[in-house]
Amino acid sequence: MELFNAGLDWYSLADKAIHGSKLSQKEGIAILEADDGELLPIMQAAFRVRHHFYGKKVKLNMIMNAKSGLCPEDCGYCSQSIVSTAPVSKYSMLDKESLLAGAREAISRKAGTYCIVASGKGPTDRELDQVIEAVQEITSTLPLKICACLGILKEDQARRLAEAGVHRYNHNLNTSKSNYPSITTTHTYDQRIETVKIAQSHGMSPCSGVIIGMGETNEEIVDMAYALRELDADSIPVNFLNPIPGTPLEGAKRVSPIRALKVLALFRFICPSKEIRVAGGRELNLRSLQPLSLYAANSIFVGDYLTTEGQEVTADHQMIEDLGFEIEICALSAV
Repeated sequence: MELFNAGLDWYSLADKAIHGSKLSQKEGIAILEADDGELLPIMQAAFRVRHHFYGKKVKLNMIMNAKSGLCPEDCGYCSQSIVSTAPVSKYSMLDKESLLAGAREAISRKAGTYCIVASGKGPTDRELDQVIEAVQEITSTLPLKICACLGILKEDQARRLAEAGVHRYNHNLNTSKSNYPSITTTHTYDQRIETVKIAQSHGMSPCSGVIIGMGETNEEIVDMAYALRELDADSIPVNFLNPIPGTPLEGAKRVSPIRALKVLALFRFICPSKEIRVAGGRELNLRSLQPLSLYAANSIFVGDYLTTEGQEVTADHQMIEDLGFEIEICALSAV
């Protein structure tokens, strides 16, 4: 690969990242375009950064699909959107007992963060009340961090969630600003940026990530990483498109395992101190190379995703153990 042969050294990029220097776009693209024979040196360099900030600890997260389908948005990747014909469950916001049961399941899976996710453009007052009631009981009885993902937020909604004990708010950018109109038209990229900032301004840890495999260029992938660095997102879920039949992107080509690993390394280099999570599509796209992902990432989801199945939880626990890594136990104490 020309840039590598010209003297680009992955270990130098790792040192640059550790010391807080921003990689250039040329350097970022070089990671994505590197010869596949450079994969292991790239992953070793990414691990150098990951180990500096996180050692060998792995954070576990669990998703609860708290409201499914019934969404007026036209996101091309989503089986719950109004333009999808995929056969998914459709139900309104789960009651408090169901959300509490999910929290207890998260504990049994050794997850430190419980993610309450709802379809829709944004929460109604009634839906917000239901989530808040559940969050207050969960945080008073269980050692879990709570992440909410309820769509576009208003200032008062963000304030109420933070006061109820929500630790983190997720609102993914999903793709680059330039690619956004080809993926979604019912809301804008800037609205997503604004929601992340609103959540952050009310004291919730900002969580925002991407979906790789939606027609974006290498330059756009680097731009996504830059945007999340600029937002100062604490947690960055890196999803790989699962092209679900019945969605507009059903015919998209899967991301290859090697490309997926290069993307994870890129995000580690550009956002070195942040929680990089291998998220949706991990099992489908990384396949047998899943263990290598944790040399760049330090976090995974355990169990199923919103409408697709994940890997068996015991297999994830075994993968972490086999790597010589350690599950990070939530430091919160139940009240």
